[in-house]
Amino acid sequence: MKFTIDEFRAWKNKSITLLGMSGVGKTHLSMLLRANYWFHYSGDYRIGTRYLDEPIMDLIKQQAMQTPFLRELLRRDWIQIRNNIKVNDLGPVMSFVGKLGNPELGGVPLDEFSGRQALYRQAEIAAMQDVPVFIRKAHEIYGYDNFVNDVGGSLCELDEPSVFDLLVEHSLIRYIRVTEKAEEDALSSRAQSSPKPLYYRPDFLAEQLQQYLDLNSLEYAAQVDPDDFCRWVFPRLFHSRVPRYEAIARPHGYTVTSHEVAAVRDEQDFLSLLENAIARKADEPQE
Repeated sequence: MKFTIDEFRAWKNKSITLLGMSGVGKTHLSMLLRANYWFHYSGDYRIGTRYLDEPIMDLIKQQAMQTPFLRELLRRDWIQIRNNIKVNDLGPVMSFVGKLGNPELGGVPLDEFSGRQALYRQAEIAAMQDVPVFIRKAHEIYGYDNFVNDVGGSLCELDEPSVFDLLVEHSLIRYIRVTEKAEEDALSSRAQSSPKPLYYRPDFLAEQLQQYLDLNSLEYAAQVDPDDFCRWVFPRLFHSRVPRYEAIARPHGYTVTSHEVAAVRDEQDFLSLLENAIARKADEPQE
């Protein structure tokens, strides 16, 4: 969706999609808006509770069945295991995605890892296809005027144009760009101190894995230290995603910086920042 400032101000039921790398403030903004009676749609929460719930539970039960005490309890239906994912704690989803590498170090073998990556991609596409339905539910069932779509950092990796077309049709795209070296360094530092599972495009993963193996004189993915690979690949993933975000935002959305987002304290700050982005876009030369 595209607007003039006056059109944006007059837009009664606002629907905003927040786009950007993990850690730039999407969920922080969404929680702030939620406190101001916006409907917060978390893509990763939808993925974990709807589209990956069964695979997550299967993986947990598979691990539990390796322990004789738990195996007997599960077989007799004496205990239940439940996926307790939260909007601000997506641990079960991240644990399912896993980290590529040596199983003895907590890694996931390459074939299984690739399969989980494919399932995550399918789930993220499905979760984004649900956005129009939840916009309607937010208004008609729950009585919310406004809607914020908090998407995962991997949205730009899906290579599924229909998803972007759908989001552009039903929401305003707001891209949060990292512009300062210090902010990029902060994201990288967090990835170094606490490496987490991530989604990679198959061709990107194949290319980067081979480079990592060659650099470390390794022959197989099963020899990879999973945390070390996550730390090593993150800066490369970050820089590979930037042009993909830009390719979505430039024709279809509005761009703000993570520095600007850090200054947002309330709903009015959020809306004012969007109006500034709309004004900047209007002043850009037409291509």
